[in-house]
Amino acid sequence: MKPSLKWLLAFIPVTLVLEHVVHAAPPVLFFSAALSIVPIAALIVESTEQIAVRTGDAVGGLLNATFGNAPELIIAIVALRAGYLEMVRASIIGAILANLLLALGLSFLLGGLRHKDQAYNPTASRTYSTMMLLAAVSLGVPSAFSRYFAPEGTMRAEQMLNLGVAGTLLAAYGLYLVFSLKTHPGAFASVDGAETGGHHEARWGMPRAVGSLVGASVAAAWMSEILVGAAEGTGQALGMSQVFIGIVLLAIVGGAAESGSAIAMGRKDKMDLSVGIALGSSIQIALFVAPMLVFASYLIAPQPLELSFNRAEVGSLFLGVIVATVVCGDGRSNWFKGVQLVTLYAIIALMFYFLPVGTLAGG
Repeated sequence: MKPSLKWLLAFIPVTLVLEHVVHAAPPVLFFSAALSIVPIAALIVESTEQIAVRTGDAVGGLLNATFGNAPELIIAIVALRAGYLEMVRASIIGAILANLLLALGLSFLLGGLRHKDQAYNPTASRTYSTMMLLAAVSLGVPSAFSRYFAPEGTMRAEQMLNLGVAGTLLAAYGLYLVFSLKTHPGAFASVDGAETGGHHEARWGMPRAVGSLVGASVAAAWMSEILVGAAEGTGQALGMSQVFIGIVLLAIVGGAAESGSAIAMGRKDKMDLSVGIALGSSIQIALFVAPMLVFASYLIAPQPLELSFNRAEVGSLFLGVIVATVVCGDGRSNWFKGVQLVTLYAIIALMFYFLPVGTLAGG
């Protein structure tokens, strides 16, 4: 984990004191828990990378699929169990947009300020973009079905459609792993032939890596309980809807570690790795995390999670994917492309903050 993040671990005991001793207001508790999750998420990512170094690419890819977005998954599972289904759906869209627009945009911006023009593999970028377009369409289908055929309540056909779409997305993600790791790994190679996995500065022993991963996952679940528990009160105190909290705040907190890695790689002129982290993480969320949450909801949530997003969420997802596809398609980046992506993210975040709650719920 990067030394600059270690001091944030102090917010773990601070959060516990705020909850059990001080009984702090929900916004204070929420943001303290959020800050504590950032270094925990970084530790999960680094532990997974350390294990993947020893297991090879194929198993490493599966590990990254399972744990790469573990913070987002843990936060969403806690919110599912609490019955905040709107917040969970918003966090799915928010995590995708945070990677596609904010993380990638800051990578282009900060990398471009240092290196002027940067290059990366356009074939890999187009593959990522195609997968994201597929995911956007797939998530839009149950939303349209719900809006036009079951606007008043869930019907059995809608439940079966959600399960079918979730299963299809998981299958597509599995085949994507086979394509990228087994049959066509060359399509994702760095443009300068550099080894994308060579950024591990020091190797841990396997017991340390596994122990760190398990410990960080437990800590993330613990802090996520507090974070989600304070979310509703935070929204009421600050005038934020569940959707805004999910689409902006939870998405940024859950993806802080991977976004930080993508930005750091951009500043080091390792754009293939930066683009791979940002876009690959978006694909994981859409094709792996979202379907897993649908299936998990049947076991832990008060009612099943449906992939029925409101109009603003679906529209933002399509806009984000289309703009990112256009900006990233030529295999070259500069600081102004970063400005374009970050600007769109800021506009979308402002829209969700000011949209009336009734509009969001009625989507």
